[in-house]
Parts: sequence; structure tokens; C-alpha cells
Amino acid sequence: MSITEEKTIADIVAENIKTSHIFKKYGIDFCCGGGITVQKACEKKGLDYTSIAEELRHFDMEVEDNYDYINWPLDVLIDHIVSVHHLYVEENIPLLLQYAEKVAKVHGHHYSELIQVRDLFLELSKELSAHMKKEELILFPFIKKMTLAEKEGFTLDVPHFRTVENPIAMMEDEHESAGDICKEIARLTNNYTPPESACNTFRALYDKLKEFEQDLHTHIHLENNILHPKALKLEKELRN
Repeated sequence: MSITEEKTIADIVAENIKTSHIFKKYGIDFCCGGGITVQKACEKKGLDYTSIAEELRHFDMEVEDNYDYINWPLDVLIDHIVSVHHLYVEENIPLLLQYAEKVAKVHGHHYSELIQVRDLFLELSKELSAHMKKEELILFPFIKKMTLAEKEGFTLDVPHFRTVENPIAMMEDEHESAGDICKEIARLTNNYTPPESACNTFRALYDKLKEFEQDLHTHIHLENNILHPKALKLEKELRN
């Protein structure tokens, strides 16, 4: 993306709504106050214009996803899930809650579905936060312990949950619940399609919700379809 001295924040966001998330991260008003240049906004807030302009220029550079997930050791896959997908959820929940609250407050009287979207995302955020904590404290450490037992040949202790099948079944039930909430949000937002008259914050909310759902789909796929089946298979081999 080209960032010039003359181009306003509103121009940049109009060109690509995803840039709004960068402005939001730095507390720069891209909606009502978007009529000034990035440099001017940085001066007003005491921010480094050069680094923010560089971030805007490169924000949409896509990294080819050629990860060979299926052949990764389970401990490597777990570290990837935590450092990429759990971190994404943790970093983006506060941003989305801010968007959802602001848009519901300003536009909820006319678009009543925004109230439901805000409430549903709040529910989803609470569920995911508790869910990820259980994975990081209970399920993932035990799977890592199994991989170590396989490598070093020691006998695996029986955990308090008896078998890895039990936490996995619970996690997959919670995945289904999160997926159902996302489906309802997608339905209410007409698959994240804002109305023609939507302001930039309104559009940013829908764009970020869509991105959040896409990341969650990948996140759940890695666990349900790769990590969990392999963990079940490994436990069976170790017990035998």
C-alpha cells in the first residue's frame, strides 16, 4: 500500500478496511477523526510516524502457509497452536469487544442485530478464554508428557482424568459450542456484510469478526483433525 504525506487516514481505510486495525492498535481515530494525515495523527499522539507508515505499507503482505502440520511432532504442533492461534485470540478479543460495544451503542437503535452480535461475541470470548486455559494447563501438558515418554521410554503415569479421551471429548464439545456461536454471528451479519451506509468502525467490526472466525476454523481444525487423533493413538500405543 502506498502511504503518502497527502493521503488521509480516511483515504487509507477506504482503500482497505483492514488498515483500521492498525490505527485502532495505536489509538488513532480512523472514523470521525480520519480526515487528517497519518503523520499529523502521529504528531498529535506522540507516535513514531516512520514505523507506523512502514507497518501500513506491509500489513497486507501474505505469508505462504506451507506448514506440514500432519507430520509435525505433537509437542511442536502444540507450541504452534499456543503461540499462533491462542495468542491471536488473546490479542484480538479486547479489540473486538471495543468495536462491538461502540458499534452497538451508536448504531444498535437502527440495526438491532448489533446488540445480539455484541452479546454473542462477549459470550464467545468468555468461553474461549476458559477453554484455552484448560488446554494449556491440562490437556497440552499431558500430550507433551506422552511425547516425552515415547522418546525416552519411561512408563506413563495414569492422569487424574484417567485417559486423554476425556479432556479431548470436553474440548471438542466446547469447539462445537464456539462454532455454533460463530455461525449465529455470521447469520446475523449477513456473512459479515456491512450495510452500504456503515461507518468505518462498523465495517472494521465486521471485517475483524470474519478474520476471527477464519482463524478459529484453522485453530479447531489443527486440534480436532490432527492433534487429538494423534494423541489418542499415541496414548493407546504407550498403554500397550
